[in-house]
Amino acid sequence: MILGKRYLMKFLCAVIVSTLIFISLEKVGQSLPSEPIVASEQLTIFQAVILGMVQGLTEFIPISSTAHLKIVPVALGWGDPGVAFTAVIQLGSIVSVVWYFWNDLTKITVGAYKSIITSDYQSPDFRMAIGIGLGTIPIVFFGLLIKVFIPDFDNSPLRSTLAIAIASIVMALLLGMAERIGSRKRNFEELDVKDGILMGLAQALALVPGVSRSGSTITGGLFMGLERATAARFSFLLGLPAITLAGLVELKTLLDEGFGGVGFVPTITGVVSAIIFSYVAIAWLIKYLQTQDTWIFVWYRLAFGVLILVAIATGVVQNV
Repeated sequence: MILGKRYLMKFLCAVIVSTLIFISLEKVGQSLPSEPIVASEQLTIFQAVILGMVQGLTEFIPISSTAHLKIVPVALGWGDPGVAFTAVIQLGSIVSVVWYFWNDLTKITVGAYKSIITSDYQSPDFRMAIGIGLGTIPIVFFGLLIKVFIPDFDNSPLRSTLAIAIASIVMALLLGMAERIGSRKRNFEELDVKDGILMGLAQALALVPGVSRSGSTITGGLFMGLERATAARFSFLLGLPAITLAGLVELKTLLDEGFGGVGFVPTITGVVSAIIFSYVAIAWLIKYLQTQDTWIFVWYRLAFGVLILVAIATGVVQNV
């Protein structure tokens, strides 16, 4: 009974926080002299800073950066900045991962190279490098399938506000289940190639907006019996190739189109903003998960999804 009351209080707090965020966004959007983001209009510097902040804070916290980058600007009356800009400012998050995990990345890279030279294919560094490499294949494979079979994915129902709400709720339930049944006994040194493959499959789910790349991988890690901080740490390292590839592909698109309705300076501003706030988010989450559980994210995602559904039903937010 006490446990049930505690969960109820957490859920109510999450609802209150989400509601306050939506109300604040609506009020701010009404007070700002901004125009919707359309093809003929460029992002303002202020908009780019805010979107970079949203990207940085939500890319690694398991609440879905794609969902927030879609919902926040819409709630502010700015419109959808589009997949290209969203993917490009993710490059800022990559810089932060490399910055924060530089020692780990150096150790894995050097160790894997030495293992190849000495034919020591059982070394932890080599297995970690292979695990990350193989774990990247699923999201690349399915990402290419989407490019081929859903060429207008930017405007597909999978990127709609309704789809984001449903994905947020489903992933909240899965994360809660993983938190309840996960053993959380395995640390970073015990990771193997199969862990990279399994977490890579979980990462591929993030191709659906609202799922959250970090959310799906951390959830997968908990189901695999990893410690919370280990699951987050491995999630960030595994995301390096995938986020980098997605960002570079969309960067090429923006360069080919001359930055279209986004603008060069706002894009750079968004990237810099994402670097700063991504680093803050990574450092905070790793420290947080060393001593705390993930229920705060479960309740937030659940409240976030429910609130979007209510907003759509009442006409406050359009299903676009």
